[in-house]
Amino acid sequence: MVLLAIHLAYFLYGYFKFGGIRNINIYTEFYRFKFYDDVSISHFFVSSSFLFFFLIFLLRNHTRHHYSPTVLFKIGLTVLLVSFLSFSFFISYSFGLNAKLRTELSESDFNKDKTLLNVLNPFLYKYTSYSSEKLFNVVNILYPKPYPVVEEMDSTSISDDNYIVESRYFSIDTLKLLTADFNKIGDKANAILDNIGFDKEVLEKRVIAKNIIKDSTEIIYKGREVNPRYDEDICIFLENNSLFKAVDGVSLEEQKYKSAVKRYKLIYKYDKDSLLYDFKKLDTLFKRYNIETHIVPGQLAKDVLYYRDNRNEPLNAIRNNFDRKALVEKFETLDHLFYKPNYLHPSIVGIYFTVIFSVWILLVLIYVLFNQKRKQEVNK
Repeated sequence: MVLLAIHLAYFLYGYFKFGGIRNINIYTEFYRFKFYDDVSISHFFVSSSFLFFFLIFLLRNHTRHHYSPTVLFKIGLTVLLVSFLSFSFFISYSFGLNAKLRTELSESDFNKDKTLLNVLNPFLYKYTSYSSEKLFNVVNILYPKPYPVVEEMDSTSISDDNYIVESRYFSIDTLKLLTADFNKIGDKANAILDNIGFDKEVLEKRVIAKNIIKDSTEIIYKGREVNPRYDEDICIFLENNSLFKAVDGVSLEEQKYKSAVKRYKLIYKYDKDSLLYDFKKLDTLFKRYNIETHIVPGQLAKDVLYYRDNRNEPLNAIRNNFDRKALVEKFETLDHLFYKPNYLHPSIVGIYFTVIFSVWILLVLIYVLFNQKRKQEVNK
């Protein structure tokens, strides 16, 4: 009971000492035994004092020379458990920090913040990033139909060493047929192929992948040709499907698609106040996480709509200045604290268990020697 009370005290100390998500940075971690701060120093004295009084209690009340090997084994296990619990108060302290973190920021709210950032991610890059083909490319468009598309590049020779390279884009479509029908290409299969404007030979040239699922054949193929560069409903903000930070436990494909749908609707379907409302939520998010920001939601919404309507205008004046590095570090740290908590830092694992087993062996030896001495005194 005494040990449990001490662990509870350290838990409460960690709970009330947590500095809040505003103060979390890339160096934040659950408690690492440092040997020089209040937790470590108090831990040393509390552990030493408890083990001293525990040893006195053990020697006064549990030394009987006629103890059987089974009883001695149980006593040894008890001493090992007490040794472990006596040197793990700082772990309870870390549990207190974690509990307060989750009280201030639940996993559900954390995921909502990730989702908001994933939807708004293409609006948040520095203006120089919008010229990057790695980030902003029409093959990254996920919504609306007929997107996504696949790129097909054709090169035409205009002289001995000169070529003109042209890109064509095709929708990525799926066709499912019974495998038997597809192999035979009977009337039923031909009718299906006629409906999409292909015969078997044309379809096979456009096949991207073919999968056999039980008794059916799934064909992923290049469908109709599209021209995303000239699509009035495709602005540059839709040409990036990357996520800011993935939500744990949900497939990346699903998250990317849902973010793309929401982003498209914010730009083209919903009233402009919806976009403004989301930027206001973004501004609130930055302030809650203590991220330096110069974003004015109204100005940013105005810029997005301007570049939506002027898609050929070089994007170099979007007013989205904030501390991007701090935001990334904050969410990487929180991800680590939520899903990979280190209650026992790897750098002290060896020392930690060496101390526990050393103290355990020492206490058991003292107990055995004291018990043996009492046995000799009784025999005299």
